[in-house]
Amino acid sequence: MQTRSKNTRVDDAYDRLKFEITHSKLPPGSQAPEPDIAERLGMSRTPVREALIRLEADGLVNLVPRRGVRVLGVTVQDLVEVYDILSALEPIAISNLAGRTIASKDLEKLEDLIRDMDLALSQNDLDGWAQAEDGFYRLLLALSENRRLEKIVLGLHDQIRRGGMVLLRLRGVPVATVQNYRDLLAAIVSGDGSGAYKQSHSCRQKTLEIFCELFRTSQLSQI
Repeated sequence: MQTRSKNTRVDDAYDRLKFEITHSKLPPGSQAPEPDIAERLGMSRTPVREALIRLEADGLVNLVPRRGVRVLGVTVQDLVEVYDILSALEPIAISNLAGRTIASKDLEKLEDLIRDMDLALSQNDLDGWAQAEDGFYRLLLALSENRRLEKIVLGLHDQIRRGGMVLLRLRGVPVATVQNYRDLLAAIVSGDGSGAYKQSHSCRQKTLEIFCELFRTSQLSQI
């Protein structure tokens, strides 16, 4: 029971800190001593320390001896590396769904998430768009039933989420349109594995191109 309680506290600290980092509540370069973080979260230092070690393994923070933790920024090279891997792995998981029988409740949920994206776009609700898009990808990955691949890809999502939100706010319009996701889902349902792969790969490569252009034109060093 004690071990389970400790794990729960570590998971809670990890989830809360990861949310703050990926949603820019803790911006790149921000730094704080571990005791201050523990006090702010209302926790003891041990679970916070373990959560920070996990976040460092995720590439989101750097633990600095005697100085606490520093939130890492995302450079254009970071994005190129992550998107190269993501563009190779994510389409595999998604294309594997093509031709499978997707339960009606799951298909309805995917369609609902696409409608949520459409509604968010019409209301210029960028946070709503990002939440629906994230839910769409997470459900597709869960349905692929490849837990190792799902874990790797979701870890990559965490590394680029903050960059995606910055991109949304600077551009004001999502890179992928609602129609892109309708086409992707249609390819999956029709059993067109090749089409699903190409659609998924194209979305990620287009996003990377826009990121690189944004870094160049805005003269950004990191986000």
